[in-house]
Amino acid sequence: METRKPIVGVFDTKPYDRDYLTRAVGSGEVAWHFHDFRLEPETALAAKGAQAVCVFVNDVVNREVVEGLAASGVGLVALRCAGFNNVDLTAVKELGLVVTRVPSYSPHAVAEHAIALILALNRKIYRAFNRVRELNFSLNGLVGFDLYGKTAGIVGTGKTGRIVGEILRGFQMRVLASDPYPNQEWAAKNGITYVEMSTLVKESDLISLHAPLTPQTDRIINAETLAQMKPGVILVNVSRGRLVHTKALIKALKSGHVGGVALDVYEEEEGVFFEDLSLEILHDDELARLLTFPNVLVTAHQAFFTREALSEIARVTVENVRRFAGKEALLEGTVL
Repeated sequence: METRKPIVGVFDTKPYDRDYLTRAVGSGEVAWHFHDFRLEPETALAAKGAQAVCVFVNDVVNREVVEGLAASGVGLVALRCAGFNNVDLTAVKELGLVVTRVPSYSPHAVAEHAIALILALNRKIYRAFNRVRELNFSLNGLVGFDLYGKTAGIVGTGKTGRIVGEILRGFQMRVLASDPYPNQEWAAKNGITYVEMSTLVKESDLISLHAPLTPQTDRIINAETLAQMKPGVILVNVSRGRLVHTKALIKALKSGHVGGVALDVYEEEEGVFFEDLSLEILHDDELARLLTFPNVLVTAHQAFFTREALSEIARVTVENVRRFAGKEALLEGTVL
């Protein structure tokens, strides 16, 4: 007798999600139901009949959604990402659902994107590119600075933060780090110094954020910390949007205190990032204001977006679905 395939409702899917999930090893043992729309209270009924749902960073998995999923017979919430601040873990545990994530799909992808943003912002690559396409070969306004000899501050030294720190040491920068759980062995090996956050923001010419979103890191970059930074500082965020208080950042940009900002995440990105809004009016006034600054570079949450990362996300997600359906142990380190 043929074993019935587990049904997985995949929310907020794009063509690349479908491509990589359906090509992953073992994918043929799963019945995929792909949905273009996000998971939220109004769409949770679409999971009816599924044993699992697969969600991304902007899907909503609050108590109301979890209750709806449980009532529909869903037993597994498989996050195809590392972050889980959009999940009500208390509700999940109370209702007996299992939540998995992909804790480390490609820290190199995110780290390398952070470095790309730093170089593009500092050396005005995006402005130069647009000028040359219009046959404007002037260098006016394109002055950057040498990274060599400057001080970089790394906030959060998980896998991605450590890689960024090592790359910046390759530029012969002085690198400071801040983390509630310092990895002193790594720091000593790479010539990196752990300091308090207050010291890091005061001494760094460049600050790169690589921390998870927790109550302690929520808007860790705010009016107070921005005021303590060096005039002309460059700020980069490729981790979580809510690490930065956008209104305070805009004020610091308007005053000229902050020299440049590169963002791959934004605190109100839901419904904007990953979507094509080129024929619509942008209703987010703060994001619209950020995009008017010549020294602000924004990418739409693409730091993870490499072939290697997408393949690993699909592999771990498919394997956990298969194991859950077969009542086997899930992959170590993926269960929340």
